[in-house]
Amino acid sequence: MTPEQKAILYDSYYQNHRIQWYLGYVWAATVAAIFTYRITVTGLRYVRTLACLENEKQHYFVNPHAGWASLRRNIIDAPLFRRRHNREFKLSAAASMGTLPGRLQIMYLIGYLAMNIAFCVVSIHWSGGNVATEIRNRTGVLSVMNMLPLFLLAGRNNPLIKLLDMSFDTYNLMHRWIGRIVVLEAVAHTAAWMASKIMAAPSSAVGWNIIGKAMASSQLILTGTIATCAFVTLLLHSPSVVRHAFYETFLHVHIVLAIVAIVTVWIHLKTLPQQILILGVIVIWVFERTARIVILIRHNVGRGGTKAEIEAMAGEAIRVTIRMARPWKFRAGQHLYLYLPSVGMWTSHPFTIAWSQEEQDLASEKLPTDALEVLARRKTTMSLIIRRRTGFTDTLWKKAENAPDGRFFTNAFVEGPYGAADSYESYGHVMLFAAGVGITHAVPHARQLVGGYANNTCATRKVVLVWILQSPEHLEWIRPWMTEILAMEKRRDCLRILLFVTRPKSTKEIHSPSASVQMFPGKPDVGALISAEQAKQVGAMAVSVCGTGGLGDDVRRAVRERCETTTIDFYEESFTW
Repeated sequence: MTPEQKAILYDSYYQNHRIQWYLGYVWAATVAAIFTYRITVTGLRYVRTLACLENEKQHYFVNPHAGWASLRRNIIDAPLFRRRHNREFKLSAAASMGTLPGRLQIMYLIGYLAMNIAFCVVSIHWSGGNVATEIRNRTGVLSVMNMLPLFLLAGRNNPLIKLLDMSFDTYNLMHRWIGRIVVLEAVAHTAAWMASKIMAAPSSAVGWNIIGKAMASSQLILTGTIATCAFVTLLLHSPSVVRHAFYETFLHVHIVLAIVAIVTVWIHLKTLPQQILILGVIVIWVFERTARIVILIRHNVGRGGTKAEIEAMAGEAIRVTIRMARPWKFRAGQHLYLYLPSVGMWTSHPFTIAWSQEEQDLASEKLPTDALEVLARRKTTMSLIIRRRTGFTDTLWKKAENAPDGRFFTNAFVEGPYGAADSYESYGHVMLFAAGVGITHAVPHARQLVGGYANNTCATRKVVLVWILQSPEHLEWIRPWMTEILAMEKRRDCLRILLFVTRPKSTKEIHSPSASVQMFPGKPDVGALISAEQAKQVGAMAVSVCGTGGLGDDVRRAVRERCETTTIDFYEESFTW
């Protein structure tokens, strides 16, 4: 190697090290920017809450800021194109092709992809004789560097979820796309190495022969090849249609392939400084898995363990009542992961927490002697509503349906609570849209807001709950909880419930119990409902939705069309991963 070639390779090593740090700076800047935004928004909402506690009209907060409203309409809340965002592209009931990212999300993804492409080619000595070698080194460094956020964003216990108050759904989207970038850079890394061998050989046949011998004799090359194959397999088996149709199989294969990739990359980088990055990946993965185990033990072990009552209900729904081994608090809108060993072995599935309450532990005959013992005796009861689908939920439904009285009891393990739960307490007017089991997201918010109104601890003065259900029989899913909410102090002054039954057996089923709880046949005109509330809006308005992707897109569109007239903020709870 000539002195000039040595100088080029040394400069290439320096540039790779520098670009590695540049990528880290981009992540840090992104986190700092989002954190600053969240802190600012949280502070403004806190001030708004204080200003509205003794203000019934809240006129000042009705009028929107023109620039901010335009930004929300055209960027932050906008779908990629005109309307479609969370409505899935389906091949069948079990085969989903996925959803489209939002406009802000696609802007970030395109920017991140473009930055990685630029980092792959910038400062490469294109006129030199080691172009393939330089590209090999650069793409390898970037692929390994991107593995850090790839594994961080995949975890349920990702600390950024609470720090930045962003949903796991958003992080999972980023995880999938960064994963694709990691795979593409790993493939480019391998292809560049092969190209350098072929170009250095007298003929392509000789070059391929050299490549074959290197794979057979070199641990460095063999482990690198296995890692690339593992990455490519991860990419090929991860489309939405596979994840949704064969979730349990996908999850187990995904974990095994990820472990293979980590181990082989670690060995591949044995003598290179980038190995410390893989150590970081291992630390992230071990921390996440350890956190899960600690949470499971802390909440479920001792005092008789956690028990679950599984009850089959109308409309192929399942009500799960979980009696926790230890007290547990959650915020409205959060979810948990449920393990039922007798049904799904060690697999876990996410479900929104519909209701929570504390009850006295009556299992002990000995009465509590002091306040601390009273607290210790309390047990938390968590309730879920689960719709029968395929896989785990199908097995759970069949077991409950075939059990005596349509219910059975089993040991359970619960992990959580998870989720960056949105609070609507700074809004004077709140609309909660729900479809089907999406009501599990709306009920705890309604309970919280009615309680806050009665205690004068929130700005909310009007709450409208809109539930779209197929049959009046589905009201039984939440009847005990709604009975409790309807009995709350000052409920009639602030809460109105609109029920839309899409498939009634007869018109006799459609009747309104009272002026504040009304029932209608058919689907609602979302835009008309929002406009009606907008005409008598109190302060800033929050509109949330949890249900089908189609309903979410309809509510999103209606809010975007009206958010420049009055202050309306849009919130959507969805599981598109």
